Amino acid sequence: MLRQILRANNQHDLLVALAITVATLLAIYLLRAVLTRYVAPRLQARSSVLAQAWAASFSATRFWLLLPIALKVGSNGLTLPGKVDSTLSIVALIAFILQLALWLNRGLVAWFNAETERRRSLDAEAATAMTVLGFIARVVLWSMILLIVLDQLGFNISGLVAGLGIGGVAVALAVQNILGDLFASLAIVLDKPFVVGDFIIVGDMMGNIERVGLKTTRVRSLSGEQLVFSNDDLLKSRIRNYQKLRERRVVFSVAVPYDTPRDKLERIPGMLRDIIGARDKVRLDRAHFQGIGNAAFTFEVVYFVLDPDFNLYMDIQQQINLELVSAFEREDIEFATPIQRLRYAGGDLMQPPQPQPEQPAGNSGEGRG
Repeated sequence: MLRQILRANNQHDLLVALAITVATLLAIYLLRAVLTRYVAPRLQARSSVLAQAWAASFSATRFWLLLPIALKVGSNGLTLPGKVDSTLSIVALIAFILQLALWLNRGLVAWFNAETERRRSLDAEAATAMTVLGFIARVVLWSMILLIVLDQLGFNISGLVAGLGIGGVAVALAVQNILGDLFASLAIVLDKPFVVGDFIIVGDMMGNIERVGLKTTRVRSLSGEQLVFSNDDLLKSRIRNYQKLRERRVVFSVAVPYDTPRDKLERIPGMLRDIIGARDKVRLDRAHFQGIGNAAFTFEVVYFVLDPDFNLYMDIQQQINLELVSAFEREDIEFATPIQRLRYAGGDLMQPPQPQPEQPAGNSGEGRG
């Protein structure tokens, strides 16, 4: 084959092809040197993660992969046997695909590493998820590169893709619960319905998020034990996240006895408005004589605490209760107490009928005859 190439091309053509090959390699080397020494430091100095990924990808250039490309460029002016020319073209194309894969792989690694470090100080769970996403992205990249290379080598990849698809379906069915929890954990990290430290209520269980893992989420309950939720089941549940609370709506009632005079009933809503309106970080919504209950007159108050902190809400409610007690004492108003009134047949309210005194036997009020 080498003799055929030498017979088909003169010495001048061979020297020109060699010069073009060497010049191509030198041009690639100089381009790589300029990119790594001058362009990459400027890109890495930027705050953009994408720019840092581009800068890192320059160092993934491999000359043993670029050599077939340079040989193909240099051989374009030569007369080569058909088999040699096609083989060199395939090798050069595969080398270029592999080199492109190395650039993309290095860029992906740099991008995910930078994102992981950036998120680590903000959210440790997000950093873990970025590591998993980076691994999945690299697996997908090299799987596609492998299929492209096999296709260029003449393999029938349609049957391979179909087999991988059937095998993938079988594997997915076997580990569907694990995959469901895995993708649920990624959804939790990316969509952020809650993060570590949030206080949530799921059904009749509540607590603070301690850790979001690949399969489970750990919650520390108020009573101290650890609750473990499957990520997939957790996302299917209705979650009440109190950490996202911006302001707290409070509703409470006050009851006074039936014998409270009308003029005092009319003053109670104003008293409630004055007491609540004087508080800091509180917005009063309403205070009304709500209705007539079974045993008392009831007043309903609605106000908003402009801070989600539960301890602050309890402090404010405590001060409202204390001032309300003092105000009722000044106005001589009593709080209603639960009582039951019974009416006896033939008697007065709450007063049982009194027994009649018995008359002495044999004393009718008449004398003997």
